[in-house]
Amino acid sequence: MGLLAAVLWQRYHRKKLVDWLGFFNGRRLVPIIMAFVGTATGVFFGLVWEPIGEVISDAGEWITGLGAAGAGLFGLINRALIPIGMHQFVNTVSWFQIGDFTNAAGEVVHGDLNRFFAGDPDAGDDPHAERGGARGERGGQLRGLQPAVAGQPARGEHVADVEQRQRSVVVGPYLDRHITRSLINRGYARYSGHWTNLSRIRERYGVEPSVIIAIYGKETSYGSITGTFDLIEALASLAYEGRRRSMFEDEFVAALKLLDAGVRRSTLKGSYAGATGYPQFMPSVALRLRADGDGDGYADIWRSEDDAFASIANYLRDAGWKPNLPWGVPVSVPSNLNRAAIRSAIKPPRCPAVYNRHSRWLTVREWRALGVRPADNRVPDSEMATLMETPGAYAQGYLLTTNYRSDPRL
Repeated sequence: MGLLAAVLWQRYHRKKLVDWLGFFNGRRLVPIIMAFVGTATGVFFGLVWEPIGEVISDAGEWITGLGAAGAGLFGLINRALIPIGMHQFVNTVSWFQIGDFTNAAGEVVHGDLNRFFAGDPDAGDDPHAERGGARGERGGQLRGLQPAVAGQPARGEHVADVEQRQRSVVVGPYLDRHITRSLINRGYARYSGHWTNLSRIRERYGVEPSVIIAIYGKETSYGSITGTFDLIEALASLAYEGRRRSMFEDEFVAALKLLDAGVRRSTLKGSYAGATGYPQFMPSVALRLRADGDGDGYADIWRSEDDAFASIANYLRDAGWKPNLPWGVPVSVPSNLNRAAIRSAIKPPRCPAVYNRHSRWLTVREWRALGVRPADNRVPDSEMATLMETPGAYAQGYLLTTNYRSDPRL
């Protein structure tokens, strides 16, 4: 359309009409002609787009099917087009053409964005999964999707919140997908590079550096994916029409208080649900528990990794983290374990699909008496623990201490 407008401008911007149409001479004439040309062009492409779209979709599926090679090809094309501003062309193919999904109403939707909002579990892959193909990049971008429809600000936040759902997860494949070799290697590098400061943070807060780095890596892939939603807009939308209105009203007010405290509006970006910064704190948590980890006198969880580390440790300590106690230990589980006798009778206030996996609380000594054998002695026999069985994972199960519950995300 831009090229058409340029051609029409060159040809008609000095055009003179008959006297009685003189008001429309020259520069006024070009947009009038362009309106008709644009309408005709839209009608034309609407008629011929279906076969073109199928070709583009097939090409996109081919690239996705190439795995890591496809990711490289997609990235190469995307980055090569940036200098001329045409990279959004290939992004649009990924967003609206690649793949299809039939929703519960029987409607077929196309493209990663449409599939994501229609509930396709294979669309919008988790940003930490690091899968190949065009969808690997879209996974991260979907978490920071900005509303695209003029006149409907922040609609994406509401749709994403409504369609958030709990799914049954098989532990082994889940861990294989989310704990990748790249994630581990980058964690080692962060751990080594920040060891001096992490040691000071451990002395101050009593939280092990490995726990801090693990949370940092899983929350934002070590700061690379923190979300691009405008927090004020997102929280206002969710407070107005979300399923957890009361919670988001409080978080919206907390975000305004962050502005009052001097945090720039441009800094307050995050997930569709309002989590922000390297540790993905909700605004109320950021207000209360962000901490200065680099000694500059300001707790900046959006730009300073050391501040983020201290803030994570402060958050855990505030939630009751016990120093020198692991979050859990792997165990062997006897085949004759009476699972009915250890089933928890507590109704969880949140995340029932998660906590239904956990048994009732017993001391480690009582677990040993039932035949549940910890792999080591890091947890004292007098410590309370709950059993979570993890078939297909690194161990048959884990005895989880109260430290596991210190972070609601664990």
